[in-house]
Amino acid sequence: MANPKLFRIIDHGVAEYDMIEEGDRILIGASGGKDSTALVEYFGSRLRRRGGPRFEAAALHVATEIGSPLAPELVSRFEEWGIPLHTVTISVLGRLKSGRKMNCWWCSTQRRTELNEFAMREGFNKIALGHHMDDILETLLMNALAKGELSTMPPRLKYDKYPVTILRPLCFADIPTIVRHATERGYISATCTCTYQDNSGRKDARGKLEALTGGNYGEKRKLFEALRNVRADYLP
Repeated sequence: MANPKLFRIIDHGVAEYDMIEEGDRILIGASGGKDSTALVEYFGSRLRRRGGPRFEAAALHVATEIGSPLAPELVSRFEEWGIPLHTVTISVLGRLKSGRKMNCWWCSTQRRTELNEFAMREGFNKIALGHHMDDILETLLMNALAKGELSTMPPRLKYDKYPVTILRPLCFADIPTIVRHATERGYISATCTCTYQDNSGRKDARGKLEALTGGNYGEKRKLFEALRNVRADYLP
């Protein structure tokens, strides 16, 4: 079967940032959404390919009291793709400090903590997350407009404090590309429906990115490439 378009895009990101290396043990953060599900499918396909570095992969779902559980049909897909699935359950509301408001940042931080701890405990040296190009560019806008800082989520990030490297293999894929792939594959995709999303600035940033690029993949890709083509002499 031909390599799907989304997988070819992921292949480019994996090669560009040397994401998969000989002997890697990669833990995939599986939320149940289309993005992380596409990653699970992709890594399953990579494990079946001949040639290339030899590595292992597994998925971890961090269940919370405000998130949706993985659908049984999705769990069956993971088995079909040959990716072992682990689940840990936490209370993100129970960890919230007194006087603080619940928001998407807090929830994602707690889930990321669990991914890090599980990876270190079980001997995984890399964690693959489902952040795509739109996420990266939205974070760029959020940091620039709210913090006055030119920064975002890098496709590959080696932690200073932990023996774990973060991977974002979907760095060259935008939302419409992932949606088309998930639709063709018939994913049963969980969407976050919690009532705390209104406290997040990401929806606002997504609207600004849409207004800036008109949703055009080429323009979003140019904006991404601009982050790798910084001419410091022409900046303040």
